[in-house]
Amino acid sequence: MRNLSSLTRFFSVGCLILGGCTVQDAGSDASGNSSAESAGRLIGTVMIDGSSTVFPISQAVAEEFQKQHSGVKVVVGTSGTGGGFKKFVLGETDINDASRPIKQEEIDACKKNGIEYLELTIAIDGLSVIVNPQNDWCECLTVAQLNSIWKPNSEVSNWSHVNPKWPQEKIRLYGPDTDSGTFDYFTEAICGGSGASRADYTPSADDNVLVRGVAGDKYSLGYFGYAYYVENKDKLKIVGVASGTDNTSCVKPTDETIEAGKYVPLSRPLFLYVNKASLKKNEVATYLEYYLEQGQDLVSEVGYVRLSQPLVAATRQTLEDALGGSDNMRGE
Repeated sequence: MRNLSSLTRFFSVGCLILGGCTVQDAGSDASGNSSAESAGRLIGTVMIDGSSTVFPISQAVAEEFQKQHSGVKVVVGTSGTGGGFKKFVLGETDINDASRPIKQEEIDACKKNGIEYLELTIAIDGLSVIVNPQNDWCECLTVAQLNSIWKPNSEVSNWSHVNPKWPQEKIRLYGPDTDSGTFDYFTEAICGGSGASRADYTPSADDNVLVRGVAGDKYSLGYFGYAYYVENKDKLKIVGVASGTDNTSCVKPTDETIEAGKYVPLSRPLFLYVNKASLKKNEVATYLEYYLEQGQDLVSEVGYVRLSQPLVAATRQTLEDALGGSDNMRGE
């Protein structure tokens, strides 16, 4: 990864008052550059939206990055992967956090609007199935059992419908809303199609709302990103998932099982989608380089699994190649 000092770029500063004004801003030097940029200080805003699953990483990176670059404001929203893409394809954000790959209709919208994008893999998640700590009967669910609970028009309403030995109590379900990449990934992996889900559950774009729902209800069941379980272990109980037909293949998500590819089918990569036009902005390029260097230490701190060294190197090279291309577009 190239030295950050090599990323110092100068931009002309437009009139800050009214269009057509020709008076030079007092905070600029004779060439029209802001005095802060001319002094080598990074300034500007980085606009990020998208996945609530990826949010803890991007927010942690933003906080540490801003300690070093106080002139940069990094705004991280949580509209969900799909909700974030709605803004991204219109060019309203620099970066979209995503817990699933971009969909074809989103690719088409980018093309229609002239948005070229870069896909960066930044971590691995083990999408987690969660129950209340008072639940002393359910330690593992097979994919078939999860399917029976969550499939469209499911007739499973009580825990005893899943296993006759379990309580004859209503299962109260909590999960991401339909704009969430976690919703898309879970429904595809468990129900056989993206978006294939029963509708009678409590949805939210905020994973902390789901945490509180499951934590407050003995007979609840929910799913969300692994980091939200790690952050709330004292309030939640994690359930193993068996990819086979019985519990003998049951695996709970841990750093080790997720990284080793043993937690299937709910392990998944997490992404950043970057508007290539935004790479012309020094603050965005520098934030991304920080994300893939020092920021990788924060991936495990917030509860996700870091990429292997070869994958990190490949992702860094993808960004480096794109930054070189953006330099060429600027004529540097």
